Amino acid sequence: MTEPSGADCPARIVLIGPLPPPAGGMANQTRQLAELLRAEGLAVELVQVNAPYRPAWAGRLPVVRALFRLLPYLWRLWRAMGGGGVVHLMANSGWSWHLFAAPALLIARVRGLPAVINYRGGEAQIFLRAQARWVVPLMRRAAAIAVPSGYLRAVFAPYGLEAEVVPNIVDLERFAARAAAARHPEVPHLVVTRNLEAIYDNTTALRAFARIRARWPAARLTIAGTGPEAAALAAEARALGIAESVTFSGRLERAAMAALYAEADLMLNPSRVDNTPNSVLEAWASGVAVVSTRVGGLPYLVEDGVDAVLVAPGDPEALAEAACALLDDPPRRAALVAAGRRAAERFSWPAVRPLWLALYRRIAGGEGCGE
Repeated sequence: MTEPSGADCPARIVLIGPLPPPAGGMANQTRQLAELLRAEGLAVELVQVNAPYRPAWAGRLPVVRALFRLLPYLWRLWRAMGGGGVVHLMANSGWSWHLFAAPALLIARVRGLPAVINYRGGEAQIFLRAQARWVVPLMRRAAAIAVPSGYLRAVFAPYGLEAEVVPNIVDLERFAARAAAARHPEVPHLVVTRNLEAIYDNTTALRAFARIRARWPAARLTIAGTGPEAAALAAEARALGIAESVTFSGRLERAAMAALYAEADLMLNPSRVDNTPNSVLEAWASGVAVVSTRVGGLPYLVEDGVDAVLVAPGDPEALAEAACALLDDPPRRAALVAAGRRAAERFSWPAVRPLWLALYRRIAGGEGCGE
């Protein structure tokens, strides 16, 4: 059997998921997958779960706005699935599952279309423990479950749900390593590229950076992201006496994010909950050394001490010590960068493409696919 080409596989994919803004991991993966599949010659009907409110003023009404988004979404699902094809559902935990994923699966079943649940998010274990009675039976109706890491596959297994690993995708052309000569090790630039939410624990990153400044007084930190903790984090930076060395860049689009990595020396990932963060993949591809917390899917993603360094969550001293050890040892950091770049190859489109196309072919029963 030959590898399926875009022309061989189901001619139509109904892709359901969020799009930026905000530029979160799942939104970026949805947009990127749609672009890549279209480049393969597949017709992709994209149903956006976070489409702008119509009318715009509805978004300012806390309770009513859910209906203003949900009802048009259900209509778009029904209409999109009327054209046939394979349903690719980007799914997550919590209310996102109940409001967007569950209706999509039910409508796919009514329409008679095979659906793959592309489940992601580091909170799956907590969610399934609390909601298994409602969630698991519906998941079993899907034609396939795909997850981006062995961690999530292990989370699903105790519930009798067999998931296959299809990695996230990183654009190796956009996120490319710069020449070593362009770096300025005496003025290290550290970056955190997570949203300003409690689960990503940017507070620990700030406290670690205050310790790093004691060893590297010229060091600077950029935190790229938006979220409800913005004001509190700015206040924390002022209280730590590091505000003048910390930049809160806000939300960055793809080109700006790639430019940020291009001038970074070290990426800190302080999260308390995680799965397969795109930030680590992008840092790897950009030739930036990574220090991350040892949570969720990170031990499945990285090889500690080889392509990244892992530390305990919520421990600014450990995060700072690991970062300083790499800044103090350029050869070790260079080895970490080289290994990270090799690791990033596993997440390139040429590596991931055959996995998605084979999965589509299988759940479509071979319809429209060559052998």
